[in-house]
Amino acid sequence: MNSNRRNFLKLSGLSMAAVALPGIVQSNPAPAKKSKSLPIRLGLASYTLRKMNLDDTLAVCQKLDLRHISLKDFHLKLDSTDAQIAEAVKKCKDAGVEVGSGGVIYMKSEAEVDAAFVYARKAGMNMIIGVPQHEMLPYAEKKVKETNIRLAIHNHGPGDLVYPSCESAYVLIKNMDPRMGLCLDIGHTQRIQRDPSADLKDYFPRIFEVHMKDVTSSDKDGKPIEIGRGVIDIPGFLRTVVKLKFSGIISFEYEKEEKDPVPGLAESMGYVKGVLAVIN
Repeated sequence: MNSNRRNFLKLSGLSMAAVALPGIVQSNPAPAKKSKSLPIRLGLASYTLRKMNLDDTLAVCQKLDLRHISLKDFHLKLDSTDAQIAEAVKKCKDAGVEVGSGGVIYMKSEAEVDAAFVYARKAGMNMIIGVPQHEMLPYAEKKVKETNIRLAIHNHGPGDLVYPSCESAYVLIKNMDPRMGLCLDIGHTQRIQRDPSADLKDYFPRIFEVHMKDVTSSDKDGKPIEIGRGVIDIPGFLRTVVKLKFSGIISFEYEKEEKDPVPGLAESMGYVKGVLAVIN
């Protein structure tokens, strides 16, 4: 057990937080009780459940009391018809899950930028989590101004030649429209040996969403792991989130077990909620 996790559990006495919500893995699980008020908003990056269809993904959101979702194209294809988009949005609304954003969406041409913004507009999304090529940034800014749909650029860590860090995107957009921002992926940030809390503070006005996860090591070989079992200082990061009064969505993006992700997702949520209970 790493020192961050051990010290948190010792401090809080919430050692069961990491295995919260066991009903999700039972054969006939009961719906999770509505969570108490939290100082931040929690959601799901639907890439987590990429092997599930949209119906099953929304069922997981309901049972884990996740009321916000960022849809990856596994669950709503970029080339969906108007009718397919309307059907998906209705399913989310009926499940009590808000579709706040879509992504990650890659944009290598003006046509792909146009398609991303049309897709987001039709789905009622207020934000795109994207990776526009550097030369596409002025055109993407133009679309942001036309549609009032924000763009949050996602960092992908070591090996990524486009946006390895939040800083690499920030220096390009800092003088652009304030609706041009960042999606801070704390796992990839840690893997590039940067401090997620420091990046959150340094680029705070432009950070619109956070992808919440943990990794096994602070280098290019770091692998996804249940939150609290890796090397990221999760309690420290969440204290920073609360102190700064971050108003965006903290979206869980659990990538370790693509064929059976729900137990690890539930454990990760339990740990995060336990930390927040102590902070709050």
